[in-house]
Amino acid sequence: MYQSGHQGAAMLFFAPLGFLLAFVGGLSAAIVGFVAAAALASLPDQDLRVPFIKHRGITHTVWFALVTGLVLGAFGALIGAQQGLILGLALGVLGFLTGCLTIISHIAADAITPMGVRPLAPMSSKKIVKPIARAKNPIANYALLGIGYAVAIAATGAGVMVRSVVGGLV
Repeated sequence: MYQSGHQGAAMLFFAPLGFLLAFVGGLSAAIVGFVAAAALASLPDQDLRVPFIKHRGITHTVWFALVTGLVLGAFGALIGAQQGLILGLALGVLGFLTGCLTIISHIAADAITPMGVRPLAPMSSKKIVKPIARAKNPIANYALLGIGYAVAIAATGAGVMVRSVVGGLV
């Protein structure tokens, strides 16, 4: 997929976490998470700019997702720790989940193209391919973008609404 498709996939994968954050009163954290996911959605494709790294190689694996999650988690923990241990832990977990989910969404979006991905390389050479659309298909990319953002907005809004209803019942 292209950047627009990857952003849509990132929104889809982050939407459940956006709902949960909005439900517990972390609407601003949900928004920051969505922005981070959108910004990092095409990170694995930076392999195209790095000599000696094969496209859809190591940057398109669960290992890269874990590393990205750890980096974002450490960054979140450092920022949050300035306000206390609990916030540091919470932002660390949020950063980790955001990083992992974003890269996994990228892998999933590339798996629906004829080229596919090898998400467990080099541990496994098994390729995942569900050829639904070509990566350059503008209809598929923009459809994924639109659906992703619509689901993200709906999930976050639903989290706020459910919080309001539950809060009114208590």
